[in-house]
Amino acid sequence: MIHPDLFIQQTPAKGRGVFTASNLPAEEEIELSPVIVMPGKDRPYLDKTLLHDYIFEWNPEDEKGCCMALGWVPVYNHSYGSNCEYEMDYEAQTISIKTVRPITAGEELTINYNGDWNDETPVWFDVAPS
Repeated sequence: MIHPDLFIQQTPAKGRGVFTASNLPAEEEIELSPVIVMPGKDRPYLDKTLLHDYIFEWNPEDEKGCCMALGWVPVYNHSYGSNCEYEMDYEAQTISIKTVRPITAGEELTINYNGDWNDETPVWFDVAPS
């Protein structure tokens, strides 16, 4: 499920991003996407590809386990003060995206790659906090 008012467009500095054509309220689920779960033994191969930048840490029992989210989840850009957050459902093998505050039409939707929407721990590509 992807909210019908979302669209993808180029951003000035980050490549593609997800945007909204309508105002969105806080706490609204805007995407629910299945994932492809990969075991830790496959991670060294993925880390040598461009997919490394789009996978999510996944399985709590498998420290190196990861997943590839389908849908538009891999296109949401990072922000240390994001306006959306993601939640993983390990049993259903899905990732959901929901808003954390009201969002205005035309605004880019962002997630914090650290997991918590306001976590300022530096990420691997050293984006300055925004």
